[in-house]
Amino acid sequence: QVQVVESGGGLVQPGGSLRLSCEVSGITLSARNMAWFRQVLGKEREFVAAITWTTTMIDYADFVKGRFTISRDNAKNTGYLQMNSLKPEDTAVYYCAAGGWGTTIDKWNYWGQGTQVTVSS
Repeated sequence: QVQVVESGGGLVQPGGSLRLSCEVSGITLSARNMAWFRQVLGKEREFVAAITWTTTMIDYADFVKGRFTISRDNAKNTGYLQMNSLKPEDTAVYYCAAGGWGTTIDKWNYWGQGTQVTVSS
């Protein structure tokens, strides 16, 4: 059974940083790409970043370029999203996805339960 578990969310002040982690079990992560999406209550889930298992392809949404960095450690079956220069508008539930590729939710097969990120002073 595939499990995707996010961690690392929390409350941070504007301009601060957080690192989210995504641990995947039940599948070989090296054979799967992974991505981060986020969702604000009442809005659609939106693409944030994605990375292939070889790390040869990385994609970011325009609104996070230069501020967020996606990475992974296949030996640990874990992916990361380093978020710097956070803004209040980055407040959302952040979801990790595995097993797919693309910028829409229908392109991904496995999802975590999400971790809340709140950016506020």
